[in-house]
Amino acid sequence: MEWQFAARVQSEGDNHSMEDACGFAGGTAWMIDGATSVLEPLGLPASSDPAWLASALNAELAVNTGPAVTAELAGADGLFGARAVLARALHRIDQLALPLVGEERIRFPSAALSLAQLSPEGVEVLSLADCHVVVREQDGRLRHIISSLADPGASWTREQLIASRRRRNTPEGLWVARREPEAAEHALLVKCAFPETVVLASDGAWRAVDLGLVTGPAEFLERVSNTLDALELMTELRRHQDQIGEKADDASVLTLTATR
Repeated sequence: MEWQFAARVQSEGDNHSMEDACGFAGGTAWMIDGATSVLEPLGLPASSDPAWLASALNAELAVNTGPAVTAELAGADGLFGARAVLARALHRIDQLALPLVGEERIRFPSAALSLAQLSPEGVEVLSLADCHVVVREQDGRLRHIISSLADPGASWTREQLIASRRRRNTPEGLWVARREPEAAEHALLVKCAFPETVVLASDGAWRAVDLGLVTGPAEFLERVSNTLDALELMTELRRHQDQIGEKADDASVLTLTATR
């Protein structure tokens, strides 16, 4: 069982360098949307701290496509499937972070993340925060999966936003992909039947739905089913945002089909 490429389109936002990353290998696919820094940056070796996390986590997931359970993680946490894949990658991020920033966690960059893991029974979709996944199962049923909106947008003051970021990955806050492997245990996990097509999208790309350029998940999937159509929709989105005076976020779309 493995994913087959259909389309991948990414465009950089208006205010910062690219902080999204996405990819697939074997039966694992993922979308990472780095959260633009609000707290004091740590100065990680990249164009921004979130860009470092997105790139590093992307690389760890790319080599993390063997058996879904390692002896280390299974013995400690009993994690299987998509949760084990993510926990193992976050464990490696924690190891990479130690010589760079020590034990710092609150100011460490974070990301929304969705991961789709094929199995003989279907696909497990794991989600932290506000990346979107649309699954079209082989019987035609459509599933739209998102865990939680990461930030409320313009309705919050900067002080409220900072306080929210400080609460991340605590019982009182939002769980995101950062450097804590236990985030995998708090992620939303949805099991779907074997898929025909899967689309993973950052919230920046999903603005095409929010702004009414497409009517919902079904039309979004159709509009990004191949590279040319996906490029057309993302260009239409960027032009519309410019017309209405909206600062564009990074926008990333990855469309895949599945084979047994």
